Amino acid sequence: MSEPDNIHILTINPGSTSTKFGVFTGTDPVFIKNIRHSNEELEVFDKITDQFNFRKGLILGQVNEAGIDPASIRAVVGRGGLLKPIESGVYAVNEAMLRDLRNSPLGEHASNLGGLIAWDIAGSLPNAGAYIANPVVVDELDDLARISGHPLLPRISIFHALNQKAVARQHAKSIMRKYEEMNLIVVHLGGGITVGAHHQGRVIDVNQGLDGEGPFSPERTGTLPVGALVRLCYSGKYTEKEVLKMIKGEGGLVAYLGTNSAWEVEQRVQQGDEYASLIYRAMAYQVAKEIGAMATVLRFQVDSILITGGIAHDKFFVNQIIERVHRIAPVHVYPGEDELKALAMNGLRVLNQETVPKVYQ
Repeated sequence: MSEPDNIHILTINPGSTSTKFGVFTGTDPVFIKNIRHSNEELEVFDKITDQFNFRKGLILGQVNEAGIDPASIRAVVGRGGLLKPIESGVYAVNEAMLRDLRNSPLGEHASNLGGLIAWDIAGSLPNAGAYIANPVVVDELDDLARISGHPLLPRISIFHALNQKAVARQHAKSIMRKYEEMNLIVVHLGGGITVGAHHQGRVIDVNQGLDGEGPFSPERTGTLPVGALVRLCYSGKYTEKEVLKMIKGEGGLVAYLGTNSAWEVEQRVQQGDEYASLIYRAMAYQVAKEIGAMATVLRFQVDSILITGGIAHDKFFVNQIIERVHRIAPVHVYPGEDELKALAMNGLRVLNQETVPKVYQ
């Protein structure tokens, strides 16, 4: 069989409210898709891993429709999920990883599907390997940052590592500096919101934005009054599953406004909905407070504040943040996310033998 004209990399980024994927030649996109999912579409699945066939089918259908030669795909790179804490880098998907993605030690998240789908699709292709890169559990926290207030509940690192690192490196390159020589605060505004303190190439502190720390987001509560939460849990009105769903999935904008769409809330604000405006401004207020906290982590020696993610497209929301934090450091906005390209870049490094995939254990 002859060699295909182009070597392709398929990248997969399942999010809480969307499935993003693309095919790249090197780091140049052949096509990019972002399929958004409504609450109604996903609520039929009891667990996130139950969405596996649904999301995989969407990806394969689009890839086939685009006419991509299966033999040309040499790497399938998925967004990493809630694995054990690991160092940053590229990892080959293996049985140990599949086990932990299906039964995550840290809980459920849509990103767990990235490695699972990558493995399944790569296994059906003649020449492809399956990988993940810079998963959400990348852990570079300083020891001080791990202390919470009780030894049974240490702080842990779960954040948008792939996009935060990619945007930080992109910004450093744009001003001809090295990421490893800068102090940055990077804000990811998506279905979850994380704010990281990047100190010379390491994220030494970041809010655990998955299920209960930092600003509230479109569907997560962020930090809650602890005593009130404990009393709610023991009120007898809610099951454990219901409370966890309140915190992650039905918190934030969903709880207050009945939608996880920041775009929809933005429209309501523009139409004069005062309550929607209050809640939306409160979310921006909490993001700004978290930026201030990370500035103290960096001793206010901050080169730049970078704002990225889907909600960064909303100038009203971003300006609410900037007006509170601009005196800390210059603010740069990178709307959307560069995660698919970042995944392709890591896949290309493997194909070019610039890095050896690490082994997950």
